[in-house]
Amino acid sequence: MKPDPDAVAAFGRHLLRERELRGLAREEVARRTKLAPAVVEALESGDAERMPPRAYLLGTLRGYAAAVGLDPDEVVLRWQESEGGASPAAAAPRRRRASWLVAAAALAILAAALLLVLGRSSPPAPERSRRAAERGPYTQPDAAPRP
Repeated sequence: MKPDPDAVAAFGRHLLRERELRGLAREEVARRTKLAPAVVEALESGDAERMPPRAYLLGTLRGYAAAVGLDPDEVVLRWQESEGGASPAAAAPRRRRASWLVAAAALAILAAALLLVLGRSSPPAPERSRRAAERGPYTQPDAAPRP
């Protein structure tokens, strides 16, 4: 499915407007991101044909956002929305669910580590030697009274 050209153009205008609001020149953004000025211009014009391939595009958008002072996640979500992907409202529950899964996994690892540490920290049961077992139980001799 190809991105909607109007939505991509609107996305590019949004990037251009945000950069200009911050008083940054296109060359400054290109220098900060180490992107070719033509790539920055393609992003801001919303020209999907001149944008980097999808495998690189999300990283490029994140770098652009950081250089301009925008939230990289917000920029990526806006891009996905403009290309017909997930909307920000649909992506939020997935992010929340992923956060819960990470937290649950961390708690499970912590609990396993705690059980492992507690299991090893208890002293081993005392083992009597064979000779001590042959002697029988130990009895304390009666103490002799002092003169």
